[in-house]
Amino acid sequence: METTASRLHVACPACGATNRVPAERMTEHPVCGKCKQALFQGKPVELNEGNFSAQLVASDIPLVVDFWAPWCGPCRSMAPHFERAASLLEPQVRLAKLNTEEAQATAARLGIRSIPTLIVFRNGREVARQSGAMDANSLVQWVREQV
Repeated sequence: METTASRLHVACPACGATNRVPAERMTEHPVCGKCKQALFQGKPVELNEGNFSAQLVASDIPLVVDFWAPWCGPCRSMAPHFERAASLLEPQVRLAKLNTEEAQATAARLGIRSIPTLIVFRNGREVARQSGAMDANSLVQWVREQV
């Protein structure tokens, strides 16, 4: 993780504001300076065309996005595992979900051809990609290997 004087930039999942959080206080349940909502909620952040970029480029912590669709059986079966992984990985890693049916432009721009697809982003750049459903333990292990 890159720091600026031991402060990390973290995008708020509720309002998108960028917050500077001392690295040593990341596990102390920080709240957004603008909207006062928790910066980490132990569950995936819902992304869309409007907030995807803010979460991607405004945070110093790695972002793992699950590209999914409501009609996809493997996506639905992986959802509780992805949520469990979020509770285990935050605040070191932000997990998020993007519905490819509602955010078709973003999915197309990133070349999503099958779902579920997981992409790990660091500093706004893709560093790893994995297609197919995984259980919580496999997800956590894969993410930790990538970051």
